[in-house]
Amino acid sequence: MKIIYAVLTAALLSACHPKTPDDAPKAAYAPSAHQPTVPELTALGRAMFVEPSLSASGRTSCASCHSPDNAFSPNNNLAVQLGGGDGRTEGTRAAPSLCYIQNVPAFTEHYHDDDGDDSVDAGPTGGHNWDGRVQTAHEQALGPLLSPREMGNKDEAAVLAKLKAGPLAPQFRKVFGDDVFERPRAAMQGALMALEVFQESPTEFYPYTSKYDAFLRKQTTLSAQELRGMQLFNDETKGNCASCHISRISPGGVFPQFTDYGLINIGVPRNRQLAVNADPAYYDLGLCGPDRTDLKDHKEYCGAFKTPSLRNVALRKVFFHNGSFTSLEQVIRFYVTRDTTPQKWYQGGRKFDDQPAGMDANVNREAPFGGKPGDKPALNEREIADMVAFLKTLTDGYQVKN
Repeated sequence: MKIIYAVLTAALLSACHPKTPDDAPKAAYAPSAHQPTVPELTALGRAMFVEPSLSASGRTSCASCHSPDNAFSPNNNLAVQLGGGDGRTEGTRAAPSLCYIQNVPAFTEHYHDDDGDDSVDAGPTGGHNWDGRVQTAHEQALGPLLSPREMGNKDEAAVLAKLKAGPLAPQFRKVFGDDVFERPRAAMQGALMALEVFQESPTEFYPYTSKYDAFLRKQTTLSAQELRGMQLFNDETKGNCASCHISRISPGGVFPQFTDYGLINIGVPRNRQLAVNADPAYYDLGLCGPDRTDLKDHKEYCGAFKTPSLRNVALRKVFFHNGSFTSLEQVIRFYVTRDTTPQKWYQGGRKFDDQPAGMDANVNREAPFGGKPGDKPALNEREIADMVAFLKTLTDGYQVKN
């Protein structure tokens, strides 16, 4: 952890005190005598995270969509969150949890794991956001501040103006120097780094305090139902969840993140309650657009979204990128009956109704998917209940009994 913080602090100092370009006024980049510390950055980032005055509406903060009381995910049951200049503009995607993203690799189209066999190409992997378009947590912190559907600021100058005029200005000057707002580039980089350093705080964002973690440490046992659920989760012919949501300790001793960071198309049904989907010609195709544009010509990627971590998944109120499902039971039933009872999930007489016709080959068919209408699902109702029981062991805050 000290190494991570050291790297972040070094990056911050480089950003705040860059070399002066030949054509830039020296005062704009003049270094401050104050060297920010990790505790100062963490405290400032925490304060910024919950500060609504940094939004265009004055009512939305980072915590509005990523509640610290709910594993930094929404604490309401809205499919997508509201924001923008009026605070009432509907988003297009569900807000994910910000927990356990500290090891997300940079996006690549051809990912080779460090598990000893680098011959396996896992395909598109990594990056932040549902479509992996943002490479670092530092960059990710800027997106919501400027998004017209989130905090709604016009540009970086608008963010700094709110910061300078708001309640956090004294703390910001204390961390970065009294003249920081006279150096806009340094001020913006400092603001983003403070948010990033805060989100690297292990006690808040990746504590590893679930019952499953205690089980891995041999501090507790799982119930018979939880054990059955774990076995189904790992069974390649049943749940097969661990193929993407890795559940084992890594060869290097890192506890599982319950994701492989990959991007995959599983044919999630269209959420017809979303305002953006009122347009029948609109499709959110994840990796190939519309929010991500660099891969728009790669039609084979269309419909692929990032595999989220399942840690704290039982705290979520909605699931998948479009918030179309509202319970873990419903999610698992979809997985095991998508192909055996498609009419239960899709409308309009067309399977995979949230992508244009002709892209069915992009949809994953591995277990528990597969089969044809009328076939027996991979899991029955008891097994689904067992799986849910296991998933609940991934919620942080478990108290080990002495």
